[in-house]
Amino acid sequence: MDGIKYAVFTDKSIRLLGNNQYTSNVESGSTRTEIKHWVELFFGVKVIAMNSHRLPGKGRRMGPMGHTMHYRRMIITLQPGYSIPPLRKKRT
Repeated sequence: MDGIKYAVFTDKSIRLLGNNQYTSNVESGSTRTEIKHWVELFFGVKVIAMNSHRLPGKGRRMGPMGHTMHYRRMIITLQPGYSIPPLRKKRT
């Protein structure tokens, strides 16, 4: 499943790592249950809470719609004792 696009590393998301909360951008069409199931299956962790919000879309100069929305941000809280290993980007 490619519902999770990538992990987010901002000042706030790095601060939340201390509370065992991980931040990532996901496809806007994905549901919370799909993301929760995928994270638990892929990383072998136990999710206890998920918070999400839609990011503001980028405006268009021309076209019928004023905004484009491609993803939303999820903050995933894990049970104590579980952690997600850092994802490394391959160098090419």
